[in-house]
Amino acid sequence: MYKLYQEQLLDTSADQLWQFISHPANLNKITPPELDFTIISEVPETMYNGLLIEYDVKLPLLGESEWITEIKYIIPGKEFVDEQRIGPYRFWYHHHKIEEMETGVKMIDQVNYVPPYGILGRIVNTLLIRSKLRDIFDYRKQVLHQRYNN
Repeated sequence: MYKLYQEQLLDTSADQLWQFISHPANLNKITPPELDFTIISEVPETMYNGLLIEYDVKLPLLGESEWITEIKYIIPGKEFVDEQRIGPYRFWYHHHKIEEMETGVKMIDQVNYVPPYGILGRIVNTLLIRSKLRDIFDYRKQVLHQRYNN
């Protein structure tokens, strides 16, 4: 299993950040355009435990891929998890957390994942997946920084 961890300090309130990240359609705003990310399912204004979200995403080497995640373990204003049900990974568990700080809000993303295809997937992770995920989360970090720190 592999892990990706990222945190950033945002100049906003926990309530404002929660309002943004708890609206599933906003995922489009923090996903790099080259992934051609498209939400297929209807999504509510605010997520809830058990919400299934279906989307298409363009992945390097794999092309377009269907992905279904379930939103769970929501603690409103503080944290939630999206877990892959159908998609390109053998396992995907993304924990989002917000921590109120004296100087703003800390946004934490921790992803635990297992690529498909056994040893071949481990090789591709080393050569491509890990760096592509880092690029995606760096993009997310940049968008959130521009939204809240400028």
